[in-house]
Amino acid sequence: MVMDSMNKVIHAAVRRDLARLGGALDTVSDGDHKRATDLGRAWRNLRDQLRHHHEQEDTILFPVTVHLGVDLALVDAMEAEHQTMARALTEIDTAMGSYATSASAADAADAADAVRRGSVVVEEHLVHEEEEFEPLVREHLESSEWKAAMRQIRKVPPRQAGWFFAWIEDGAPEDARAFVATEVPAPVRLLLGRIFGRGYHRTIAPVWS
Repeated sequence: MVMDSMNKVIHAAVRRDLARLGGALDTVSDGDHKRATDLGRAWRNLRDQLRHHHEQEDTILFPVTVHLGVDLALVDAMEAEHQTMARALTEIDTAMGSYATSASAADAADAADAVRRGSVVVEEHLVHEEEEFEPLVREHLESSEWKAAMRQIRKVPPRQAGWFFAWIEDGAPEDARAFVATEVPAPVRLLLGRIFGRGYHRTIAPVWS
């Protein structure tokens, strides 16, 4: 897949963290409460990032794309897939909550199974969006409506933006980093990712190291 949009960069981060989480749950030691707490925290970060991404699409981007003439049936399908994913995330959330509390190997195995099932649901949507929805959106990237929507999405507090950039660049493939570099000047990335994103580097990144 060519990494040629911020949407795909975000998707890559979601895929990466789901794979990390599933792999980590497969290797935990029974009764390791610190590891259970750490993985619970890392999961909540992924959950919140994915929910925020989809809420922005539902409330800002999808209405704009309908206004611009993108097939309403396709947008409806995207929104329905978001609802299916929300249910899968809730299932993972429940399983991860049990594991974070008990730190038992049995609960870790149940959580890993939930992550695998959820990953299938998420992947189906990401591929559908990348292959069918995103090409249609590209026709409107220079429209005033789309640019206004993107300005609205980017209007976030520095700490939130910093956390986001720290997250997407943590273990990102080179092509994803290269794309982000074309979109955000290096001094801004440094300020956001390293200064305002230091909370991520302190509390989430070490979980995956």
